[in-house]
Amino acid sequence: MIQLKQVQQLSLAFALSMLLAACASSGDSPTGTPSEVQEIQSQLLGDMPLPAASKMIGSDSLIIGRGDNWVGRVVLSGVQTPTDIYAFFQAEYPKVGWTTVSAVKSKTSILVFTKGDRTSTVELNEGPFTGPKTIITITASPKNANVVAPTKK
Repeated sequence: MIQLKQVQQLSLAFALSMLLAACASSGDSPTGTPSEVQEIQSQLLGDMPLPAASKMIGSDSLIIGRGDNWVGRVVLSGVQTPTDIYAFFQAEYPKVGWTTVSAVKSKTSILVFTKGDRTSTVELNEGPFTGPKTIITITASPKNANVVAPTKK
């Protein structure tokens, strides 16, 4: 015979597992077939290749413009390890004309690329224990943007 305490424990375990499943399945990425998602990302980000199965986190991204002239920040969840994604960017960006300016491989890896009058910075961090393996942050801006240094008053 099942005691009341066991029923409560089972109910709590079931409720927690349902909550975790709901959190894991919710996301800001576009839905659709992989080719549809890739087409949307290509329209937004232009000539910036993305690792396979990476998904945009819309709530953390800010994209102004589209195609090869967008500026801002896009945050992606990646299913590969940070090391694999680092290797992807080092191999694939030069193939589409981006030149590596700087690359630092560490706990938080940073890659800086230029192409024409644009600069792109890629930051890679390990994802949370229950989330994606890698969080990818790509920022893009004009290379010679007018930067005004703060002045003391």
